[in-house]
Amino acid sequence: MAQVLLVEDDGALAEALSVALGALGHEVTHAPSGERALEMLAGERLDVVLLDLMLPGIDGFEVCRRIRATSLVPIILLTARGSAVDVVVGLECGADDYVVKPAEPRVVDARMKAVMRRVAPVAADPVLRFGHLVVDPSAMMVTADGAELHLTATELKLLLEFATHPGQVLTRQTLLKRVWDYGYVGDSRIVDAAIARLRAKIERDPGSPVLLRTVRGLGYRLTSP
Repeated sequence: MAQVLLVEDDGALAEALSVALGALGHEVTHAPSGERALEMLAGERLDVVLLDLMLPGIDGFEVCRRIRATSLVPIILLTARGSAVDVVVGLECGADDYVVKPAEPRVVDARMKAVMRRVAPVAADPVLRFGHLVVDPSAMMVTADGAELHLTATELKLLLEFATHPGQVLTRQTLLKRVWDYGYVGDSRIVDAAIARLRAKIERDPGSPVLLRTVRGLGYRLTSP
């Protein structure tokens, strides 16, 4: 069972989704606005946030930014706006995934379980070093030049996937399957946006990456400089 915060201004939709997710074993708390969601986040223990983008007052993009500034809780965007720009902006704000409305409750349930699996502890592994970057899988900790980096669950899972396959080119579809638990069909924009966020944290110069490199036409690989 997951503790879910549903941020949705459409009362009928929120009630229907809350009932459906409750029937699937989750406990859902509803916030009708971004302002209320931020207030509730301060005092709630949550496993995942389902966040509508089109909210009155503070919109979903800004709510996502504010949540991510203080918390690593997984965030899934619920949006009727499925354009490339909206999706990429949402992911760059720190969201872990998105679902285009109207969405089947079982699809939302599957996406929630996928993002929560990324938070689960991993088996003990030796510390891995890539230049100024140190990845400790057993401690779920990453440091750069000795300073701890604060990665989201998705960013950490993504980096661990690269770090445990050093020098290996990982395609977008491979990453969608291993990190996001997607099947054969998936949206590669999720991968590209997550890679951009990760580079901003691990690279000294994200505009000229030396660790996490693009292999044109294939994918990405992590190497020591």
